[in-house]
Amino acid sequence: MDETKENLNAINKAFIEAANRFAAIALQGAEDMMKVQMNAVKGALADGMQQAKVLAEAKDLQSLQPIQEKLAQPALEKATVYLKSVYDVAAATQAEISRLLEEQVAAVNKRAAATLDKSMASAPAGSEVAIAAFKSALSSVNTVYDNMLKMSKQMSEMTHANIGVAAGQAARAGRKKTD
Repeated sequence: MDETKENLNAINKAFIEAANRFAAIALQGAEDMMKVQMNAVKGALADGMQQAKVLAEAKDLQSLQPIQEKLAQPALEKATVYLKSVYDVAAATQAEISRLLEEQVAAVNKRAAATLDKSMASAPAGSEVAIAAFKSALSSVNTVYDNMLKMSKQMSEMTHANIGVAAGQAARAGRKKTD
């Protein structure tokens, strides 16, 4: 009975530690996102003031058009950088959470295997089939989890690559328009 109580206490302690790590990861991600957003707001305010000064210098509507086109390119590039920064923070946070989940799944599997091995030693004759079925089910669940994790990483990599391509195309399109 004491061993069971100790096992439950260990499981509870591990769960609390994992919850604390998850909260720390989420808070760090939120803090990083706020920094990105604050920098974007500060930059937008500074750019807005600069653009207002430049636009105020326009003598007529004819001279306003080239000024607007000239101002559009840096704004497009900054928007692209901002979106990439938001994605990078979200991707980094997601990667940290994935690592935490991987660790938790590995720990649960280790505990389940240890418990199963202990149970096998004291299991009544004829229970080998049930234990083998449980091991097989655990293996299947782990295979599905590993496949989902691989797919998630591939999707993340594809998204990252697509954002890079889109950012490059947006920047080139903006430069062509202002040339």
